Amino acid sequence: MEKVLLVDDEKDFLETMAERMRVRDMDVTTTTSPTEALKKAEEETFDAIILDLMMPEMDGLETLKKLKKKNPDLQIILLTGHATVQKGIEAMKLGAADLLEKPADLKVLTEKIKDAHAKKIILVQKKTEEKIKHILAEKGW
Repeated sequence: MEKVLLVDDEKDFLETMAERMRVRDMDVTTTTSPTEALKKAEEETFDAIILDLMMPEMDGLETLKKLKKKNPDLQIILLTGHATVQKGIEAMKLGAADLLEKPADLKVLTEKIKDAHAKKIILVQKKTEEKIKHILAEKGW
């Protein structure tokens, strides 16, 4: 089961999306606040974070920067109602896994979340292997 954090200031959109994702067997946490999202990302681990690009409290790019600074391995997908090539390029440079236009096709979004989940598993495996190698090298076994 993919664990997803959905961040969007439009409450109706947030609730509808969350419900549609839960029907697809995803564990969805929602918030309308980017600040709250930063806190949740520190307290829990998520396979993917779906982030709205345009929010009044803090825009998606700023939130993305802060999330990536705390945890570079986070898989973040940005959603935008006003996709611009420039914003898309900026988002990718900042480490976004993807940028989708609203209304997001749920099938496409689901695939992106599953990809993010797979990438996270690979990252965790690599880190575990590196830790084991480090321990073995240190102990000289």
